[in-house]
Amino acid sequence: MNSYTDLSLEIDDPVAVLTVRRPEKMNAFTYQTLAEMRQAIDEAVADRRVVGIVVTGEGRAFSAGLDSQALMNTVNAETTTPGSRSATTSEELPGLFSYFFNVPKPIVAAVNGVAAGGGLVLAMKADVRIASTASSFTTVFLKRGLIGEHGMTWILPRLLGSGRAFDLLMTSKRIDAAEAHRIGLVDHLVEPDELLQRAKDYVREIAANCSPGAFADTKRLLYEHMGLTYGQSFREADAMQWEVLRRPDATEGAKALIEKRAPNFERLG
Repeated sequence: MNSYTDLSLEIDDPVAVLTVRRPEKMNAFTYQTLAEMRQAIDEAVADRRVVGIVVTGEGRAFSAGLDSQALMNTVNAETTTPGSRSATTSEELPGLFSYFFNVPKPIVAAVNGVAAGGGLVLAMKADVRIASTASSFTTVFLKRGLIGEHGMTWILPRLLGSGRAFDLLMTSKRIDAAEAHRIGLVDHLVEPDELLQRAKDYVREIAANCSPGAFADTKRLLYEHMGLTYGQSFREADAMQWEVLRRPDATEGAKALIEKRAPNFERLG
């Protein structure tokens, strides 16, 4: 098991809880934090005990985004040597936490406090967002002279519609948890002392009722189909469904229905 300095990873079958632990810096990310988060996610994906991953922060912040010194280093590097950091030859999607889209297990953001800039990106790239009533959200990017980066110009309009996406990006205003829930930025709202337990219970509910293999395929299709026509999407989903019907989980799901019991699906890892 990996050891971490900026976060912790706790596994309690079927839940993995990844907690960013830099409360004195409002859980802002350094490049070490980002590397450790990737390692922790990979560890949780590889562990067959883990059905779903909860991501949260320690203290009063979910995350304030990229650490100010790390941000300044990036700006300085690009200013002094243009193109030194901007180009990428990797086939992996660019942007903070874009690899979440390829994680075959559900990622649940348990937003405990302020989510700003890169912290907002972290929450938005989770599959589901459960927020504390004490949380708040702000884009910040344009206020720092940056664009709506890391895929936010793709994600926010799909969650909120273009008008609300423009509003949040242009104003950089902070919205509270109730407003975030009202406009669809978060999916569930709970009291602060209930947040982590609610997120864990959410994963346990998934583990009791959802085929991990079917979820992995559904997640991939859901994100990929946002960029396809309905005809392409329907055809791909139909082909995938016939493939899934040949798998043991489909047989188990049918047996569980007939026998009036909970299904016992194969875990991933």
